[in-house]
Amino acid sequence: MSDMSTLINDSTAQDGQSPSARKFGFVNWMGLWTLYKKECMRFMRIFPQTLLAPIISNLLYMTVFVLAFAALRDDPEAFIAFLAPGLIMLGILNNASANSSSSVMQGKMMGSMGDLLMTPLSYYELAIGWVGGAATRGIVVALSTALALSFFAPLMPVHIWAVLFFGVSAAFMLGMVGVLSGMWAEKFDQLAVVNQFIILPLSFLSGTFYRIEVLPTAFQKLIMFNPLFYLIDGFRYGFLGEADSNIVTGVAFISAINIVLFITVLLVLRAGWRIKS
Repeated sequence: MSDMSTLINDSTAQDGQSPSARKFGFVNWMGLWTLYKKECMRFMRIFPQTLLAPIISNLLYMTVFVLAFAALRDDPEAFIAFLAPGLIMLGILNNASANSSSSVMQGKMMGSMGDLLMTPLSYYELAIGWVGGAATRGIVVALSTALALSFFAPLMPVHIWAVLFFGVSAAFMLGMVGVLSGMWAEKFDQLAVVNQFIILPLSFLSGTFYRIEVLPTAFQKLIMFNPLFYLIDGFRYGFLGEADSNIVTGVAFISAINIVLFITVLLVLRAGWRIKS
């Protein structure tokens, strides 16, 4: 991986002078912004697939659950209010991971990764650009989904800090998981394995659609080791003001995992492990 910190500026050569070096500081802000913008434009160009499809899926989830279960509840509106934050978080988790993993994988398969590695971007700038783009997609999907679900139930945050912390943390966490998945995978089928057999089961078994108190005691204790449970529970706490776990524990646990994940992403990118197919 190239750690170049300068580019040749040919403008001086056109004036008859010798070429000079374009110097960057600790961060190549121009290059980082370009990579981030490229990641955002990549999913915006196909918004029916990346933004519209998740909204429709969550609306279908909400419709099915309302028709099937809300009428059986003593308080249908409370059930809808409980369900909506879980669906919003589900959109964040799925889309943040999908964006970064597909971006890395496409770069490897199409041969454009080599061109990216020749740019004056360090490994930490690559990590921030990829993860930042993935987090942006997750947050945009969350905002769009919240707007659509607000027709079913009002979504008024009780603790805005919890909504922001757990929502943004989820977007960055799954963005980093997506980068690692894209580097590990050698074909797109392996990315599907990560999503279908790891991310999706962990999110569905984390109280997205139900309170964990309905589970057997052994499963309730086991779910406490699932970071996605704390993301969903904390995000729902931001809207409802009640949680199935200790919020302080959730904040500490999620913060620690994100720090470990970010360090792992940096180490893997610096080593260049499977960065090219």
